Amino acid sequence: MDSRALNRATLARQLLLERADMSARDAVAHLCGMQAQEPQEPFLGLWSRLQGFKAESLDDLMQQRQVVRVHLMRRTIHLLTTENVLAWRARHDAMLRQKVLGVYRRELDGVDLEELRAAGLTVMADGAARSMSELVGHLVDRWPTIPPRVLGEMLMSALIPVVQAPPRGLWRAKGGVRNVLLSQWVGRDIDSVCDDKALVRRYLAAYGPAAVADMRAWSGLAGLPQVVADMRDELVTFRDERGRRLYDLPDAPRPDPDTPAPVRFLPAFDNAILGYDDRSRIIDDAHRGLSVAGERVVLVDGRVAATWNNDSVTPLRRFSRSEQRAVDEEWQELASFLR
Repeated sequence: MDSRALNRATLARQLLLERADMSARDAVAHLCGMQAQEPQEPFLGLWSRLQGFKAESLDDLMQQRQVVRVHLMRRTIHLLTTENVLAWRARHDAMLRQKVLGVYRRELDGVDLEELRAAGLTVMADGAARSMSELVGHLVDRWPTIPPRVLGEMLMSALIPVVQAPPRGLWRAKGGVRNVLLSQWVGRDIDSVCDDKALVRRYLAAYGPAAVADMRAWSGLAGLPQVVADMRDELVTFRDERGRRLYDLPDAPRPDPDTPAPVRFLPAFDNAILGYDDRSRIIDDAHRGLSVAGERVVLVDGRVAATWNNDSVTPLRRFSRSEQRAVDEEWQELASFLR
């Protein structure tokens, strides 16, 4: 598949080729979650993807506990449906621990992580919403040599599955991070086993065609090459322009490369970009740094061509008159939503 064909397939899977007539909940589920360390950004991502999206619809889903804010893929905060996080959390457990140990291995040397986990669960078992510092305050006397920040990071982002409870993450609401046990928040225990093949299918439906390296870049998970190898009979394969082997679902949309792509304004850290190891399908290598720097970007003809903030759009290349007109029109629609 050449770059343009791959681009159009990506836009179609990411609901960016045309706005989808689906609910916010179904969109979050289809996208396998939305990166959400910046609490307001998922609202912008859904506005660009859904017909008639209203911010209160996502607020309602969070308050009704149908979608939740949790640490998951790559140990970053994601907004996921309750069903997805319960199905996938166990599979991410080892990765989450290793991510924290990769930063704080010296500080946590010799610590029994299961003992630390059990102590944290005991504190959180009453169902109260707590900040990280409030949880750690109950444990510092037991682990006095470990910096409180390190204890908190290991507990809240790896050892204990927790939800960041509203008002954190609501539209234009202010509130610090307060955590509640995931199982208590949603009234159900985490699934003990994750169906790896189902997870790969879900990823390909939203991000394919993709290489195994892309799947790992999105999830942070190890062990996926063997999973994909075991699925070869049910997948189709392609080569991209860089010679990488791409996998896909047989009946997934792969639009004509000449399909027009509308202007789209993406939020910071949008997974349409970060969901891949090789991001050249949607962003030039020269601008790759924008995707990890928290810049909001504008897609023109399906590719990153500008950055934006609440006040202005800054092109990365010269626009034609028709492109500038399309950017201006979409910018005005977005400004109306933001007002």
